[in-house]
Amino acid sequence: MHDKTNYITPQGYAALRAEYDRLLGEERPKIVEIVSWAAGNGDRSENGDYLYGRKRMREIDGQLRRLAKKMQHARVIDPAQQPDKARVYFGATVTVADEDDVRRTITIVGNDETDAASGRIGWDAPLARALRGAAVGDVRRVNLPGGAKEVEIMKIGYPT
Repeated sequence: MHDKTNYITPQGYAALRAEYDRLLGEERPKIVEIVSWAAGNGDRSENGDYLYGRKRMREIDGQLRRLAKKMQHARVIDPAQQPDKARVYFGATVTVADEDDVRRTITIVGNDETDAASGRIGWDAPLARALRGAAVGDVRRVNLPGGAKEVEIMKIGYPT
């Protein structure tokens, strides 16, 4: 059975909630107003404001449903509360070195919080899965699109 649990940091959950509240409280009411105004202008089949507004409202409603589902399945985990800070678990900031001693620091976050440019990788990403439970000095094999690589865990940290 596929685990639908969506691990997320408190900050990640707050961002989902803020986006949901913005769409529901600001964006959707504006579109409802445009659609209501446009509907009062007669022939709806040729009314660009009406047609665009209805399309945009469907998009917003779809986004709201997706965000609600993500929040419903979210399991907020505060990395600062991790009892075993000597191993790599959710929320860890990990420095790894590859075979060529190229070092890279990543933070393991929820799949909805990933941002490769800032080194935030999702809990289900191949590298994150390979590092789970590892301690400093462990070597783990990672299957990446470019082929398998070995990485050594150099440092593990958690927020305080």
